[in-house]
Amino acid sequence: VDSYDVTVEEDLGEIQLIKIEKRKYWYQDDWYLKYITVKTPVGDYLEFPCYRWITDEKEIVLRDGRAKLPRDDKTQILKQHRRKELESRQKMYRWKEWHPGFPLSIDAHSHSELPRDIQFDNEKGIDFILNYTKAMENLYVNRFMHMFQSSWSDFADFERIFVRISNTISEYVMQHWKEDFMFGYQFLNGCNPVLIRRCTEIPKKLPVTMDMVECSLERNLTLEEEVKQGNIFIVDYEVLDGVDANKTDPCTIQYLAAPICLLYKNLEKKIVPIAIQLGQKPGADNPIFLPSDATYDWLLAKIWVRSSDFHVHQTVTHLLRTHLVSEVFSIAMFRQLPAVHPLFKLLVPHMRFTIAINTKAREQLICECGLFDKANATGGGGHVQMVQKAMKDLTYSSLCFPEEIKAKGMDSKEDIPYYYYRDDGIKVWEAIKSFVEDVIHIYYESDEVVCEDMELQAFVKDIYVYGMRGVKASGFPKMIRTRETLAEYLTVIIFTTSAQHAAVNFGQYDWCSWIPNAPPTMRCPPPTEKGTVTIEQIVESLPDRGRSCWHLGAVWALSQFQDKELFLGMYPDEHFVEKPVKEAMAKFRKNLDEIVSTITERNKNKKLPYYYLSPDRIPNSVAV
Repeated sequence: VDSYDVTVEEDLGEIQLIKIEKRKYWYQDDWYLKYITVKTPVGDYLEFPCYRWITDEKEIVLRDGRAKLPRDDKTQILKQHRRKELESRQKMYRWKEWHPGFPLSIDAHSHSELPRDIQFDNEKGIDFILNYTKAMENLYVNRFMHMFQSSWSDFADFERIFVRISNTISEYVMQHWKEDFMFGYQFLNGCNPVLIRRCTEIPKKLPVTMDMVECSLERNLTLEEEVKQGNIFIVDYEVLDGVDANKTDPCTIQYLAAPICLLYKNLEKKIVPIAIQLGQKPGADNPIFLPSDATYDWLLAKIWVRSSDFHVHQTVTHLLRTHLVSEVFSIAMFRQLPAVHPLFKLLVPHMRFTIAINTKAREQLICECGLFDKANATGGGGHVQMVQKAMKDLTYSSLCFPEEIKAKGMDSKEDIPYYYYRDDGIKVWEAIKSFVEDVIHIYYESDEVVCEDMELQAFVKDIYVYGMRGVKASGFPKMIRTRETLAEYLTVIIFTTSAQHAAVNFGQYDWCSWIPNAPPTMRCPPPTEKGTVTIEQIVESLPDRGRSCWHLGAVWALSQFQDKELFLGMYPDEHFVEKPVKEAMAKFRKNLDEIVSTITERNKNKKLPYYYLSPDRIPNSVAV
């Protein structure tokens, strides 16, 4: 890092803009300029933030750091600068359809085609092939990585690739994964805690009778009464119904199921499974498995649910609802908000590297013949079908954290006391919302100012038209008319790119490294009758050695923070220069620190701590 002093002899008058260019040397020498500080003859200091790469002989024109809405610009020169910046950004950041029905993404085939400003500093650091292979070496599992089709001999055999880090969640999972309590707990606090909902009536497609579940119920009530009292919960993997299983390896037939799982809140207020049907259509060949069945029947049914959960987690919860949605926010921001706009300054730290990581994923991970095809039953195109099906449930209200929790009937703390994902998520949501409101009140003194901010309205419209494909049912606003709505909208964006992604990404190694707890593929079809399952059959169904290793490398690599990670509330790049915003940031950080303390205190002496939504572990943006 170098700083340079440049002295100017003559008086330049009031400085509106600074132009800066870099002369080209005989070799390519890009320059990352953080900011320019101007000291005026009367001793005032003016900050001109840049935080951009200057390449070749391009010139960059900077405005001083005070945030301005379009209405604040009175002179022609400033209005023109604003317009030109957006015109050039719209040429650089173009929308493109990657698959029919998907949210649109960036128009770039590879990471190197992206605008320099949004590329990773070090492309090697995000090379998935390199990282997964490196992860397998670090985990000492590379000796198995080419052993496709070779089955493990029993559950204990999986320990040969399981890295024991004592006192960790992953080890606890390995020891307790077969238990009903552990199975139920993961719906609340595992890495996919977003599917469970309170069951208000037993669906017709799941013909569970009182006789079947009577021995699981503890309150001397009928099943119907338990439902009425709110003690029954349901998880339905309908999105997997009809999805094609991976056929990329002719030597291994792979299978998918679309289970429905019924759960019960027992007298200890713990959530446990009471019935599992592995297909959507009831019938003689689609039995309802119960805890009272033979041990291996029940275990295999639970393994099928865990495998289905893994697929929905990876493709819907993680890829669609954090990565792809965050990319939409990011592209719209670059296209419609100039650097001087207060909302650009507010959002830009939460968009860091998102377009880059997604582009790299489309290049290596989820493309045809990508790494995703190697170990996953939804590879080879199934994941694409899943995203297309899941788009109908991608609504604005489902991204509003407190609303979504309420809609699922999971909001009562007294009723469901061990739902830490909900408790911590609401705290973080409130802290973000409070910060956003503070910033909005600095720049928008009334609802009218919100209505007439044409750049903001263009940003909102871009997200609706290109991200949500103009689907009215998505509930995404086409325009924003009040400060209150704007606060919620910006909270959705910041929460999704930071907290929501952290909650569903960084627990992957904890919960998915013990393969029987999260099989990425199944090699035998789901059982169609009871009483025939053996331990050998279960091991034959589970992933082979090669696929297990690729899976392990993937969940390890995905669970790592970036070098020099910036966590929620850390804003080292000073896009904002005004004192009131700096005060709002300090207040935000103080609120986040309090949340960290509360969570740390709660987790003390817990065998299964929940820390994914602790602000000191929430990166600012989707960058892994």
